[in-house]
Amino acid sequence: MQLHISEKSGRGVPTIIDTYGKDAITFRENSIVVTIPFNRLNEVGKKVGKKVGNSDVDRPILNPRRQTILLEIKQNPYVTKHELSEIIGISTTAIDNNIAYLRNNGFIERVGKTKGGYWEVIE
Repeated sequence: MQLHISEKSGRGVPTIIDTYGKDAITFRENSIVVTIPFNRLNEVGKKVGKKVGNSDVDRPILNPRRQTILLEIKQNPYVTKHELSEIIGISTTAIDNNIAYLRNNGFIERVGKTKGGYWEVIE
């Protein structure tokens, strides 16, 4: 019954064979064994992913709210999250989320301490 339901769409076995070859599937008396090879994509110890902030080509497009936050930070690098919240009209939690996005994608970085530092816009 389970085999009938899973193969009702007729896509599982052909997709596996197309991807991994005929040797990936073994039919036994009461079961079907699927062997999917596990290949390491990267060597142990090497850093994965791309560096963020070094290239404008891979940067995501910012929505209007994030563009406004970036503009405010350019105009006043010492602006606080509370001030941004009042200027833009959104909660401080939303400001935190947008700043985290801008930091993670290489648009801004914090210079100095949390309470004495300032924001630097990365061009």
